[in-house]
Amino acid sequence: MRTAYIVKAYRTAVGKAPRGVFRFKRPDELAADTIKYMMKELPELDKKRIDDVMVGNAMPEAEQGLNMGRLISLMGLSIEDVPGVTVNRYCASGIETIAMATAKIQSGMSDCIIAGGVESMSYIPMGGYKPTPNYEVAKNGNEDFYWGMGLTAEEVANRYNISREDQDEFAYNSHQKALTALKEDKFKDQIVPVEVEENFVNAKGKKETRKYIVTQDEGPRADTSKEVLGKLRPVFAEGGSVTAGNASQMSDGAAFVMVMSEEMVKELNLEPIARLVSYGVAGVDPRVMGISPVIAIPKALKRAGLKKEDMELVELNEAFASQSLAVIRETGLNPDLVNVNGGAIAMGHPLGCSGAKLSVQIFDEMKKRNLKNKHCLVTMCVGTGQGAAGVYEVY
Repeated sequence: MRTAYIVKAYRTAVGKAPRGVFRFKRPDELAADTIKYMMKELPELDKKRIDDVMVGNAMPEAEQGLNMGRLISLMGLSIEDVPGVTVNRYCASGIETIAMATAKIQSGMSDCIIAGGVESMSYIPMGGYKPTPNYEVAKNGNEDFYWGMGLTAEEVANRYNISREDQDEFAYNSHQKALTALKEDKFKDQIVPVEVEENFVNAKGKKETRKYIVTQDEGPRADTSKEVLGKLRPVFAEGGSVTAGNASQMSDGAAFVMVMSEEMVKELNLEPIARLVSYGVAGVDPRVMGISPVIAIPKALKRAGLKKEDMELVELNEAFASQSLAVIRETGLNPDLVNVNGGAIAMGHPLGCSGAKLSVQIFDEMKKRNLKNKHCLVTMCVGTGQGAAGVYEVY
């Protein structure tokens, strides 16, 4: 079997939705800008040698519809030769494309693929504009197929005895770690500068346009405290413990990597930065969707022939504090190695982008810690009772 390497990895900053810095930036444009930047950093590569562009997206409709993956290929590469595809495994979509690209290259079906994800929750809300459940299925005792994510977080908190106080403390720590990372400028090497053009009507009623460049994550809040978090009301269930403060933020963002065969890497004299060693997905009771990494992580580790103790760092998508804590406790992961620069509660969760975004972040952090030829883990829960986990080796 051939070896597939990741040779470049970039992401945009993450903006708040629906009224953040990317509220005027279409998702296809956000993704295309990321790919354009990556290609500038790869002058050795003839764009026509790219076999495919795989774009993860959780809500592929409206501005994210019409096989956005192909449109992003056309916009980002400015040639017609490279096809594109849109992939949806909800919150794991961004890492799912990396796994697909890796598998295709390993099998010999491709040599070079751009993989990643994008999501604009400013343009497309959670669930899309017209969610249409199968009411006959729901009527037959399967209403949990369509439970909102907040209800599943409440169920996890109840089943796994995760207190409100622990959830708020976890959320507070996420913000503190993220703020420290921003202060230390830890993300500068991984973030693509994105220009946004805003059209607005000024105080005199005249149309104006202004442009600005986004290079910093918008989510972390310096004014967050345990006291403030403790005063927030539950938003998903009466008497519950899940609040807007201990849940992930709605966000906009894009992240992509370049995956290549070992032969092409050597031909172009490139340096690999990482490779996906193994990938595992799992299904669980949709009512406790958030616990799914507990099943997916062992699958990925077993396929890699490794143990959790071999993981130098872990990026666990913080969909909710309740599920993050439950996963850490049930798997026995070392909390000191999990989300060392904060997680989605502070940084934001741009759904279909997140798996790729977390991958980009962990590669960069491993490099900064000089953890060469070591392993790390990216994992997340996925809507409707799924989970995903990927083990990487970083160079």
